[in-house]
Amino acid sequence: MRHPDDSSLEEQPLFAGRESVLEYLNRYADDVRYLIRFQTQVYDVTRKSDGDCDRWLVCTRDLKSGKVSERLYDAVVVASGHFSVPVLPDIPGIRAWDVAYPGVITHSKYYRKPDGFKHKNVVVVGNSFSGLDIANQISTVSKHPVWNSERSKKPNFQGNERWKKEMAEIAEFISPADARRALRFADGQVVSEVDAVVFCTGYYYSFPFLSSLQPPVVVTGERVEHLYQHIFYIDQPSIAFVGMPFKVIPFRTWEGQAAVIARVWSGRLELPEKQEMRAWESDRIADRGAGRNFHDLSRLEDFRYHNNMVDWALQAMSRVNDRIPPKWSERDASARKDIPAIKKAFADRGDARHLVRSVEELGFDFQDQSLLKVF
Repeated sequence: MRHPDDSSLEEQPLFAGRESVLEYLNRYADDVRYLIRFQTQVYDVTRKSDGDCDRWLVCTRDLKSGKVSERLYDAVVVASGHFSVPVLPDIPGIRAWDVAYPGVITHSKYYRKPDGFKHKNVVVVGNSFSGLDIANQISTVSKHPVWNSERSKKPNFQGNERWKKEMAEIAEFISPADARRALRFADGQVVSEVDAVVFCTGYYYSFPFLSSLQPPVVVTGERVEHLYQHIFYIDQPSIAFVGMPFKVIPFRTWEGQAAVIARVWSGRLELPEKQEMRAWESDRIADRGAGRNFHDLSRLEDFRYHNNMVDWALQAMSRVNDRIPPKWSERDASARKDIPAIKKAFADRGDARHLVRSVEELGFDFQDQSLLKVF
């Protein structure tokens, strides 16, 4: 997880707590903090002619004073993430249920701590990382079991989970006229007297400040459109996106993207012709579809993608103090493949897990398996 030029996170447990990660990121940002304007909303980015060249007019609003500002930039990086607009599935009965029991249905976007779920009968929808982590935290104060609704089975990597009961998808929020706070699942099981339903079902991509772009980058919200290599807006490559892929190791993936952007915009790397960039997007759609899977880099694809970004960046003429993130190794890939088993072994240590600093301490010894050479 750590940045290659700051190894201090290695002093933390193998799976560092969120407080430690936040402290690490804040410290890492110290060198550039003076360049950042906090509590500032970007509400519009528009292409403008400025003499002999086109530039980006960025309109901002100071959230303290309300002051509006405009400034021209040669290029814009969109790194605002994609965790703002929650996805809530339109399950039969959910609207009537929400009216009858206001506040019972919520989304992981609004989750902060488990205290509000004390002694409650809770259903958590989703079994990816956020769903499992939130269910785990809630279980420390809620009634047992925590009902974990899932579309597909995933490996157990939370250790002993006697507090949890895995359930099928929710098929129906039963009408309040027929039952009291009851849910019917796809296999026919019914759970009544539900006090809270937490959806951990992901987010839509949304960039309202880019509404002037044509063609638009967001149509359905399921992916960012008209991008080359998940980064460059094909029609105007002086706007670039960082952090659109998911199911990745974030820090290093974004560093690989940043290394390429810096070298393209400084003139040290050239982008392909637009026709070739559009062909890349078309090929990606043919392989992964035009929906949410477009930016899915699971199954070690993020490792191969990052290594390709590093190889691309290395084609540029080098400069003094060039920053190039390291590539993933075959050993790294072997370890990544076994993350569920590693997390389970870590959790099984109980309170002693906080002393674990390496996978070797958990009994794992990874050898090269040529996993990154399989495309």
